[in-house]
Amino acid sequence: MAEAERIIGTPDTPDDSGEHTAAAGAQQAPAQARVGRGRRIAVLFAVAAFAYALDLISKTLVVAKLEGHEPIKLVGDLLELHAIRNPGAAFGFGGAFTVIFTLIAAAVIVVIIRLARKLYSFPWAVALGLLLGGALGNLTDRVFRAPGVFEGQVVDFIAPKGFAVFNLADSAIVCGGILIVLLSFRGLDPDGTVHKD
Repeated sequence: MAEAERIIGTPDTPDDSGEHTAAAGAQQAPAQARVGRGRRIAVLFAVAAFAYALDLISKTLVVAKLEGHEPIKLVGDLLELHAIRNPGAAFGFGGAFTVIFTLIAAAVIVVIIRLARKLYSFPWAVALGLLLGGALGNLTDRVFRAPGVFEGQVVDFIAPKGFAVFNLADSAIVCGGILIVLLSFRGLDPDGTVHKD
């Protein structure tokens, strides 16, 4: 009987092996959490790098091939590619506040990188990656394009009829923002926990 209790273990009479197993389980949990977080951070930066690369490549092509030329019609009058330089925020708003938008974009990047340390949710990793990639794309324009550092004009080129001209960085920011709103409505936090209001 004593041998059976030792093998099975009971709450009243824990043996050394039971305590060792519990301690090993406690040590494995943080290790698994670190691996899970590491994967989510990798997803965040992979999505950000992909969004940033697409934005950078598209703007390079637009400046080289489209700027100074007639717009290219993609879907009749509904959608065309039309290169413009935008000193304002997304979709052409706030042209007089270029430096402020530059600082806001830099602050968003810092906040996302800091939040990554607590990231355990795959959907949040994708959403934040889109925001990060888009913010980096437009910030690159603000820093390196004319008329000067922190006052650079963003290259926009996607022109739907009756709507502001925008770029792929703007699209990534909007998609990331929509995903964050949806995740918040579902009660999913960046740390992977679910809450209900």
